[in-house]
Amino acid sequence: MTRKFAPVVLLFAVVLSLAALAQTGTAAATSAAAPASAPTASASAPGLNKVGIINIQGAILASNEGRRDLEALDKKFDPRRTELQSLNKEVEDLKKQLSTQGDKMNEEARNTLVHNLETKQKNMQRLSEDAQNEYQQQQTEIAQRILQKMAPLIDKFARDNQYSLLIDVSQPWPQGQVLWFGASSDVTKAVVDLYNVQSGVAAPTAPTSSSSKPSSGTTLPKPKPAATSTPTTPKR
Repeated sequence: MTRKFAPVVLLFAVVLSLAALAQTGTAAATSAAAPASAPTASASAPGLNKVGIINIQGAILASNEGRRDLEALDKKFDPRRTELQSLNKEVEDLKKQLSTQGDKMNEEARNTLVHNLETKQKNMQRLSEDAQNEYQQQQTEIAQRILQKMAPLIDKFARDNQYSLLIDVSQPWPQGQVLWFGASSDVTKAVVDLYNVQSGVAAPTAPTSSSSKPSSGTTLPKPKPAATSTPTTPKR
């Protein structure tokens, strides 16, 4: 299953905190890859000036462990997602009622409707922000745990294959610094394959047709402002 993290209008932004984490992890991997006793690459030594590309964020998400744990996290938040979707429907129904019937109500009834709408919207906003923050925190914890185990493997892979430099391309250009690279220089899949063997985690089972779409955990409705924030005198 291809996992995409949409920006959250919605409930879960993902991601991502993973991008920032990837940069931190890359720095850690780079630091681990250059101990004082490491041999210095020589310009004349063949094979020691190889430059490779790796997508740390993509490697975490593509690993069997990452896929398993992030899918489990999505399921964990299903009840919160359902709660927010239900609350969003209530908000939309109240907005529709205010739009179609507001000018026909007396002042007291309209004020009550507006108050209920604003209360539900504030509640939805609070619940959405709490769920988003909690989701992102747990998502980051998953990524950090995997990255701590993946960094030494990246170090060993680079040494065994005589790379003098591996560049993380988790951030696309122009935020990232890499404008272009050839597919042959991308070692992400090779690292993921090695990590899957090392972790011993089996690939998650293929989703059924009913669950083939990405989880809606990253796409919950964003609270919208009420049609009117302050009641006005109803038409006579």
